Amino acid sequence: MPLSLYAASASAGEDRNPLFTPLRLPCGAVLRNRIMKSAMSDRLADGSGHPTDAQAALYRKWSQGGAAVSIIGEVQGDARFPEAAGNLVLDGESDLNRFARLAREGMRGGGQLWLQLGHAGALTDPAIGTPKGPSALDLPELSSVALKADEIAALPALFARTARLAQVAGFGGVQLHAAHGFLLSQFLSPLFNRREDAYGGSIEARMQIVLEIVDAVRAAVGPAFPIAIKINATDRLDGGLTETDALKFVAALEQSSIDLIEISGGTYFPGAPATSEHRGSGAYFASFARSARSMTAKPLLLTGGIKTMDQAEKIISEGTADGVGLARAFAIIPEVTNLWRRGEATAPAFPRFTSPPEGGVTAWYTMRLAEIAEDMDHLSGNNLDQAVVTYTDREQRKADTWRSHFDYV
Repeated sequence: MPLSLYAASASAGEDRNPLFTPLRLPCGAVLRNRIMKSAMSDRLADGSGHPTDAQAALYRKWSQGGAAVSIIGEVQGDARFPEAAGNLVLDGESDLNRFARLAREGMRGGGQLWLQLGHAGALTDPAIGTPKGPSALDLPELSSVALKADEIAALPALFARTARLAQVAGFGGVQLHAAHGFLLSQFLSPLFNRREDAYGGSIEARMQIVLEIVDAVRAAVGPAFPIAIKINATDRLDGGLTETDALKFVAALEQSSIDLIEISGGTYFPGAPATSEHRGSGAYFASFARSARSMTAKPLLLTGGIKTMDQAEKIISEGTADGVGLARAFAIIPEVTNLWRRGEATAPAFPRFTSPPEGGVTAWYTMRLAEIAEDMDHLSGNNLDQAVVTYTDREQRKADTWRSHFDYV
């Protein structure tokens, strides 16, 4: 699909670099450029599901740094199914004033702030929630029970309520998280969805609940509010979601009211390979994005493996996707978008870790986000051991707060 289909009118003197042309979404919203901060699990909420000053500061810096959109990872609509104790929880018990402040601060620099609507499903942290997925699992490092039919039927209303609360609080849009092995991704994957009812079997049945959620969210927020979705090109697991089935899902999304499809891949299931392993340089899922382009006229956002401005510009100029999603680059240089616009820091210097401990790299980047938010610099260099210690202590304290606040745990 040609780039011009999505390009909004540029003002006189607008940058000629395609990365810095506006992007008009089907709902009518216009993004100021093509560089978006993809969702990361920042884990900066206070343990009761509410935003913190540090979280507001972090997203303000990314907006002021030029990002068209920043997406807050794993915002739960049901506190029983969190990915981590640092997740936000937006439900009928939430203090909307605190969320409204986060929305204001996170858009202060002119970029949009979207909430990624999540549900961890079988990946729910068992220390603070109840792992439940499409089908029961009993694995050495992962176990969960199957959702009942009435629990599945309640999911569209759950996501719709959270999306409407996000809109009321002043956020710019929402993204449905259907990637990386969390609940909606679990429904799409034949490895984790072995149901024999209307929500299991063929890809058409496995995608049904996701499409119902899209429809419910659109009905709740109206036609002009951006709704994005993050999907897997592949689970990268034997027996998991294949690219063939993922493309069928893309074709189905073409008929929906989705405004933006973010393409990623991989899962966080125990033992699953990291997305970055055994791949060449450049965008991991560019080939899939090119195939998806022939299946839909929806704007596509490509995420994963994009490390330099040249790589990002090529993706847009060649029509592989309409936007690029960066995550770790924003953790290294919060103002990376503005620097790229000026032709500076075009290849951020990512840290290199030798034989990192399990979870060490994730801990380092997670703590790096806190460092940015609090204007600190305690993690300079490759100090993974210190990052793991600090990260583990913080997660434990937030889990304690979570268990005290949510009385069902």
